[in-house]
Amino acid sequence: MLTGERRQGLALISPTLLYSLLMLAAPLIMVLTFSFWTQNYLELDTTLTLDNYREAWSKPIYSTLIFRSLKISLIVTLVTVVLAFPIAYYLSFHVKQRKALWLFLITVPFWTSYLLRVFLWKVILGYNGVLNTALKGLGIIEEPLTFLLYNANAVVLTLAHAWAPFAILPIFVALEKIDRSLLEAAEDLGDGPVRRFFRITLPLAMPGVVASTLIVLIPTVGDFITPKLVGGTDGLMIANMIQIQFGKANNAPLGAALALSSMLIVASISAVIFLLGKRFGGKVQ
Repeated sequence: MLTGERRQGLALISPTLLYSLLMLAAPLIMVLTFSFWTQNYLELDTTLTLDNYREAWSKPIYSTLIFRSLKISLIVTLVTVVLAFPIAYYLSFHVKQRKALWLFLITVPFWTSYLLRVFLWKVILGYNGVLNTALKGLGIIEEPLTFLLYNANAVVLTLAHAWAPFAILPIFVALEKIDRSLLEAAEDLGDGPVRRFFRITLPLAMPGVVASTLIVLIPTVGDFITPKLVGGTDGLMIANMIQIQFGKANNAPLGAALALSSMLIVASISAVIFLLGKRFGGKVQ
């Protein structure tokens, strides 16, 4: 028999559980089911098979796109987190007043559409874009640079800019939680700024670093808008192939297999990052 408190607890948790099942679990189960079916354009065969996974893991084009996606995403994550840490550090340790204003300014890019920000980078890096026009006006170059756009570098730059606020805020929160008395004690004991940073600040800020890493890494692997607009043929990622399979190719089972394969790889990398962060973070040396 359920007591009144247990019934009340179930009543509170049931809407959340139902929402999670309908909006998160159900679509994932549908994609998983699709990945074991086959489709010949308009004909869908529901016979269970592993053919889609064999094709996803055996064809060079898919492995190339997955490797490229991971490479771009890891570079974006590294660049974003490394550049975000000094900003978060300055905001936490050196800004004494109006921190809310600084946080407000960091979130200003969220006011505009993500698609619009990608288009703006396309305008900046284009053949006749802002950067080439400025360089020609200064006399630095005679002809517009062609390597700025439609390659993996353009994808990295655009994604790093788009996800920078997501990396700054978790690190800032972790730095704000650090007990300043620990730093004062280390200084009294003779530790210099560099030693204090690596023995106290960085380990205690590691939860924020790990959170920022995962927040940037996971979505960027599955981004397909940015590679399509600024990546060109050399900047296409696995998400673009998944979109093609679900769209023009009309082969949803193969697209589902590619999506789940990518999800499995990203989940494995994320688990390793989380375990490493847990191993080395949160402990004062």
